[in-house]
Amino acid sequence: MTTERINAQIGNALSAVAARESVTDIFFVACGGSYAHMLPNQYIVEREAKAIIGNALNAAEFKARAPKRLGKNSIVIACSHSGTTPETVEAVKIARAAGALTISLTHDLGSPLDQESEFTVSYVHAPMTMSPIHSAAVLQRLTFGILKVREGNTKADDFDKGLAAFPALAEKLVADQRDKVAEFAETHKREAIIYTMASGANFGQAYSFSICLLQEMQWVHSAAIHAGEYFHGPFEITDFDVPFIHLMGLGPSRVMDERALAFAKKYSKRLTVLDARDLGVTSLPESVSEYLAPLVFSPVLRAYADKLSEAKGHPLTVRRYMWKMEY
Repeated sequence: MTTERINAQIGNALSAVAARESVTDIFFVACGGSYAHMLPNQYIVEREAKAIIGNALNAAEFKARAPKRLGKNSIVIACSHSGTTPETVEAVKIARAAGALTISLTHDLGSPLDQESEFTVSYVHAPMTMSPIHSAAVLQRLTFGILKVREGNTKADDFDKGLAAFPALAEKLVADQRDKVAEFAETHKREAIIYTMASGANFGQAYSFSICLLQEMQWVHSAAIHAGEYFHGPFEITDFDVPFIHLMGLGPSRVMDERALAFAKKYSKRLTVLDARDLGVTSLPESVSEYLAPLVFSPVLRAYADKLSEAKGHPLTVRRYMWKMEY
């Protein structure tokens, strides 16, 4: 899939958004890792939109809730890597029947999701890298594009400038983290549980790492803990031998990350801290740096997961149930 074709697909979708009489809501709908990608986009809308409401929902939950606001003034952005996730395909059918504009992301053009959607954007899938045409980046480009054409938001250009630096930045970060990644894998290969903590735009990355890379792909018990919720229950499980991964973001949510880390440092000796400030995010346009941080964390966390899988002797492709039986 070429950059030119993906850019054209994004442009076509945004032209349709601009042509709508009114846009009041964006529903970000998906399952699993694709749903995790949606969470930073809800955050962007909440931080940047003047009148549009953003809501990220699991696709089955979207169907069950049957949102009253869903209609001709809605945009539904759906994502499924294979394009075959039944709940997501059904969600798009529901959205179209309600009169919403549907835009879907999938790696497989011609898939059921592609066929059911009015507009489809494809993307490159290469988890150890990041670029403007990776799925998470494409989603955020769509979100900023919608805010630009509907509300005149001026940050889309800064966002694109930041993304242009990503291919080289991601490659450097993975290389620079090699020793830390190897040490993490060796010291965590027998852990039964690993917690991941974040807030703001980065909570989706914590959620994805927890449910996809640790639970699904490594069979490691895990939970994503929101840094703001840490002191309202989860901090009770903190102990000297309990491992945590802390994602330290930028923007106004960072104060929550710092407070949670300061407490965890007092009682746990098993902390792995990934700080956006140390990963080159501050070299990107300041106006959008907090939104770019999740895209920086993505290939770095994948490097940690890949090395952990090697140390455990458990390839990331191994499953017990997924794609093996009816469920």
